[in-house]
Amino acid sequence: MTPPTSAITLHAVEKRFDTDTGTVQALAPTNLDIAARELIVLLGPSGCGKTTLLRLVAGLIAPTTGAVHVNGTELWHGTTRAEAAIRDLGVVFQDANLFPWYSIEQNIALPLALRGIPQRPRLQRARELATLVGIAGFEKRWPRELSGGMRQRAAIARALSTEPSILLMDEPFGALDAMTRDTMNLELQRIWMQTACTIVLVTHSITEAVFLADRVVLLSPRPGRIDSITHVNFPRPRPVDIQADPMFAALCGTLRQRLDAM
Repeated sequence: MTPPTSAITLHAVEKRFDTDTGTVQALAPTNLDIAARELIVLLGPSGCGKTTLLRLVAGLIAPTTGAVHVNGTELWHGTTRAEAAIRDLGVVFQDANLFPWYSIEQNIALPLALRGIPQRPRLQRARELATLVGIAGFEKRWPRELSGGMRQRAAIARALSTEPSILLMDEPFGALDAMTRDTMNLELQRIWMQTACTIVLVTHSITEAVFLADRVVLLSPRPGRIDSITHVNFPRPRPVDIQADPMFAALCGTLRQRLDAM
């Protein structure tokens, strides 16, 4: 069977929330097609619906109208999720959300434990992933003993533990200092190239978006809708010093102008 060429498809997906003061339209009807193995970045001002869109794809909230397909399977049937689609997803948030009473390897292996995988193979998988994300040697440490960047590496490893074909990331490096963030962008690029999974990442950083993305999807203020889609054609792997390239700066400048005009 030939795998679908689209990892994620949104067809007329809209999200409204009922509040004490009335109904809020967070996301206008949106169409988006994300190819398998693409690295897509959702960019836009605060409150534009980036996280809402990501949570719809992650199966955390149901759309008000429209359809979300994950690897060809419709994710939502009313408010019921298709678990077959959920199994294709890994999710990373801004906060690493590691359990402090578990070691790093236990945190990484937790999704496998929840699936009933025996201890030996799941810890072996955790060690392999610790190497992949660059924290080999820290498997027995407690989360409190690691820096913020290292905890985020562990969170990425945990999200990859079930070998998802799609990784969804909501501001994963937003709380890190600039130098650590650059390092994590390089590491994410390497991990993505090594695993060949599809990544959808939410960020407020224009530089981060252009550095990482195959395409930057720019969302307008609420109700969120796609303002533009920008292709980023710099060859990979991209070094950090590409940010000094005039073409890189020009692309960032164009996105900045669009954001400022909103």
